[in-house]
Amino acid sequence: MDYNTQRKKLALPEYGRSIHKMVDWVTTIEDRDERNRQIRAVIAVMGGMNPHLRDVNDFKHKLWDHVHIMSDFKIDIDSPYPIPTRESFNTPIHIIPYASESIRVRHYGRNIQLMINGIAKAEDSELKEKSLLMLANHMKKLYVTWNKETVSDDIIFRDIAFLSGGKIRIPENLKLSAAYNLNTSNVTPIASKSSSSNNGSKKTKKKK
Repeated sequence: MDYNTQRKKLALPEYGRSIHKMVDWVTTIEDRDERNRQIRAVIAVMGGMNPHLRDVNDFKHKLWDHVHIMSDFKIDIDSPYPIPTRESFNTPIHIIPYASESIRVRHYGRNIQLMINGIAKAEDSELKEKSLLMLANHMKKLYVTWNKETVSDDIIFRDIAFLSGGKIRIPENLKLSAAYNLNTSNVTPIASKSSSSNNGSKKTKKKK
């Protein structure tokens, strides 16, 4: 038995083994003109697999590049596009750095910590107080959403003091919005309730 696991590994499995065999066969053709003619026929078959992209110029370029990849960059043909090299596809991997600092209060998230740091560094002004009020209301909404329970303003103020390292002073007259005004996703509009109750109470009258 001839198993796929014993065969040559496919460079581009999406084309299947038959296309890879065609490319390998074209690579062995000695006559250059015949080789160019046959590879154009193979590319036409490859393009037929995605007919909606067949006439897109960038897609044609990609097909020619795929031919070189499937031949392990050994095929010698007259390509209408720059001939790619193995090195052009071996781009280095750029590792995305992640913040190493842990989230101190998880239900607030990292962005809240960043905003608190920004407010703590700002100079005392009316804008700072408005920013603090908006931030505290948002933190209250996050707390209610996460814990599924109401929370007092004092707890939010305590968390702000903790996350700011005591750098933010809460104004004595600062008052947050009520919890039901912060999260209304579970509230059914009054109009919807009245309409549904009316629909349920109506009785259909038979036509005489």
